[in-house]
Amino acid sequence: MKLLVIVFTLILFIQCSESRHTGWFPQNLVDAFTNRTSQITNYVRSKGRSLKQFYVENVRNKITSYLGFNQTQIEDRIDNQARIKRKFKDYVEDAQANDEKIFDAIAPEKLEYSCNDNDPSIHMTTPQLIALHGYVSESHTIVTEDGYILTVHRIPHSRNAKREENPRKTVLLHHGLLGSSADWIVAGPEKGLAYILSEAGYDVWLANVRGNTYSRAHVSLNIDTFAFWNFTFHEVSQHDLPAVIDYIMDTKGWDTKINYIGHSMGTTILFALLSTKTHYNKVLRAGFALAPVAFMTDIKSPIRLLAKYSNNLEYLLKLLGANEFLPQNAVLRWLSKHACEINHYEEAICENSMFVLCGHDERQFNRSLLPIILGHVPAGASTKTLVHYAQEIRNVGRFQQFDYGTEGNLIKYGTLSPPEYPLHKITLPIALFSSENDWLASDVDVTNLYVQLINPIEHYIVPLKEFNHIDFLWAVDAPKLVFAKLLQLLEEGVSKPFYNINTNTHDIR
Repeated sequence: MKLLVIVFTLILFIQCSESRHTGWFPQNLVDAFTNRTSQITNYVRSKGRSLKQFYVENVRNKITSYLGFNQTQIEDRIDNQARIKRKFKDYVEDAQANDEKIFDAIAPEKLEYSCNDNDPSIHMTTPQLIALHGYVSESHTIVTEDGYILTVHRIPHSRNAKREENPRKTVLLHHGLLGSSADWIVAGPEKGLAYILSEAGYDVWLANVRGNTYSRAHVSLNIDTFAFWNFTFHEVSQHDLPAVIDYIMDTKGWDTKINYIGHSMGTTILFALLSTKTHYNKVLRAGFALAPVAFMTDIKSPIRLLAKYSNNLEYLLKLLGANEFLPQNAVLRWLSKHACEINHYEEAICENSMFVLCGHDERQFNRSLLPIILGHVPAGASTKTLVHYAQEIRNVGRFQQFDYGTEGNLIKYGTLSPPEYPLHKITLPIALFSSENDWLASDVDVTNLYVQLINPIEHYIVPLKEFNHIDFLWAVDAPKLVFAKLLQLLEEGVSKPFYNINTNTHDIR
């Protein structure tokens, strides 16, 4: 207010001076004040431009350069993501209005790949591939307590073992979503983790989840019914994984200590099992989580586009298909067409469900493996499992059981919301392996998981910026970048004592 009075008074003096033409108010003072005001204004404007230029050159440009893109690219990327979301919403609304099952009109019903199929190994099963490379292969059939018939594969000893006695060191490998036991061997003896572990002296067991290529049977349910496919990773964690672990213990003796190695969903079911059936924390020796998936707050995978619809279970199951998440599902084809960041010459990769959902690293991918990978992937999964992951994205920061809606949750759990998995109950020593370019297991989410584990071994970040979710299985340099560290921790990482605060005792592992 005082400033306004001063300015008004000054203007009045100037007007009086000009109108009366008297010398009572010094004109040179007016000129000096006017010049100084102009100088200050110009100075502020100049410094403002300098500050903006300084920000652009030293802050914004350095940040965007570090991240690998410029401001124009940022704006283009934001616009592109918004455009994808708008298109996806339009297709959903059109499908709903026309009562269509899914978006078949926007993509061909069937995709044909021109991969060379002259190599007979392309069509081989997991046991046949193992035998092809000179290893002994076994298949074991297991029935879960809820009636699913699973097939577990095994490499009991190394290729050149001098005697048939199985090694005491035991490891169980569990694949991720849409995968199978083949995931661990398609890279061949030099780079396949199952073979590397076998040569390191381990008895290697390869799990197969209900519904995939090797576990498509039930004691009473038909495979083409909703009842057969009415499961998520939760049921796998409560029935499949315990059945496999118990079978191995029955086979080898209950003094056997099993090392568990999981990839992607194979890690999710481990966390779900250990936090709910806690006695398995003492049955297993240690857990090794490759690309661990629990929290899903920061993901790049196109599955994020489905998250907003995950609260409408009936409609989303209608869109995706209520039973098996088929490899040629039209939603998947749409995602591959509009959201896949892969060069056109690798079209077969881009339109394969696992690569669409998980990403692709061109430099680390051995293209000669593509025919055999396409012959085994996707191996099958329930749509409900995909919906469960979409719910994890929607319910930011919660690692929880399946959400059936308010009424369904009251019936199923007796609560309005599904229960979270109590990670604080996990006492098994666990090592996390993550990478910076992972579309499904981001740095933020893996770090959040790590700080909640009460007995972690280590959080190892792959020292290659481009390394992604699938690279943990088939990357050219996976043996050097991941498996060497894994073998080291297998031998050394669980020797430290764990102090159990609940019983005030030490548990030496």
